[in-house]
Amino acid sequence: MIDKTVSILDVVAAKDRSLAELVEATGFSRATVHRLAASLEAHGLLRRSERGRYALGWKLVTLGRAAESGDALVELAMSVLADLRDETGESVQMYVRDGSQRRCVASLDSPDELRTVVAPGARLPLDRGSAGAALRGVEGVSGWVASVGERAAGVASVSAPVRDATGAVVAALGVSGPVERTTDDPGSRYGNVVAEAARRVSVLLG
Repeated sequence: MIDKTVSILDVVAAKDRSLAELVEATGFSRATVHRLAASLEAHGLLRRSERGRYALGWKLVTLGRAAESGDALVELAMSVLADLRDETGESVQMYVRDGSQRRCVASLDSPDELRTVVAPGARLPLDRGSAGAALRGVEGVSGWVASVGERAAGVASVSAPVRDATGAVVAALGVSGPVERTTDDPGSRYGNVVAEAARRVSVLLG
């Protein structure tokens, strides 16, 4: 069904279409096209032009800007992430909210053979781990939050929120590593440097 939905959007992206033209261009049944087009219109992904033809919806503009800003955020943060990785010797990641989960948008691995690895694009629970807590607005008085073995056994992490100019949390930045190195009190070792790194990214966002 997703493939058919994307096909309709692709067809409309080329030029505005009537329902009959959508049926002809996609090869789907009239009932299927009507149902999918109506759903896309309800969600703002399609709209009706003044001539009653289907056109791309304005919500796609919002989604495109969000994707563009996410890329810009990663570009701004990479040098800070590299500094944090070099200073701590541990793997560093940055996450954004993705519905009811969090998605890794940037990751740099520790040079140590024993390390934590999170691939960019990976989706993880929002309700577990220090990054999830930071994205939910949970932070200590020093601006960071730590977790030990919360998401994965033997792994500890420290994260801090990245905020935009309005103060809203837009991302979480942090370090993670094996408890053998981070100890069961990773905040005392990495909390301040992680909070400072998140502050630097927030300043770059302006």
